[in-house]
Amino acid sequence: MAILRTIVWFFYFFGALIVLTPKMNEAKRRKAAGDESGCRAIVDRYVPMWMSTLMRIAGCTVTVNGLENIPKDRAVVFTPNHQSDYDIPITLVHLDRPHALVAKVETLKIPLVRTWMKLFDCVFIDRKNPRQAVTAMKEAGALLARGESVIVFPEGTRSKGDAMGEFKHGAFKMAFAAGAPVVPVVIDGSYKIMEANHNLMCPGHVTMTVLPPIETAGLDRAAQKALPDEVARRIAAHKDKATAH
Repeated sequence: MAILRTIVWFFYFFGALIVLTPKMNEAKRRKAAGDESGCRAIVDRYVPMWMSTLMRIAGCTVTVNGLENIPKDRAVVFTPNHQSDYDIPITLVHLDRPHALVAKVETLKIPLVRTWMKLFDCVFIDRKNPRQAVTAMKEAGALLARGESVIVFPEGTRSKGDAMGEFKHGAFKMAFAAGAPVVPVVIDGSYKIMEANHNLMCPGHVTMTVLPPIETAGLDRAAQKALPDEVARRIAAHKDKATAH
């Protein structure tokens, strides 16, 4: 069953993208013409639609808590822990709207996906190239400066399990530069959908919890240096508390 589910998933993944190509091209035309709101209306409708169906095919259900903790009318940096590739659709579908992702540069190799991601201003980072990584983070900072929120996974790569990796300081620099709040996001259980099953799709339940924002404006150097560990601690504490219950 897992093999059949996975085959159907991949057929839908690419088949739906092909069917949605006219909508993608319309969004491209609107963006090129300076109609950002028109482009975003298309993105906000069709990206969650496509990704929600992918999650249903995989049997991925999601409980969402804490959306009221997202500041209104302010750009923020969302900092989820990273268990699975499914963390991307989970955050894009279940936060208040699809936000720009800081994504690995390898994503640019995926036809059509890269175009959709560029339409909502995703930033692509090559972690093997420090100079390019710095430039990418500056691009993300520019998005914050013009009022657009950004999603960045501070671990940099999937843990593929329940454990968490180190939260890297570079992921927070854009928040410090823009004085934007950091919003920790707890993702619990996403690795069970695919990574725990030799990359075959199996049904599973995920909980996503948005924690209260942490203000970065006015933090001194010591507080900035300590913030990645503090965010990781808050996420781990919430996961431990949820497990205990």
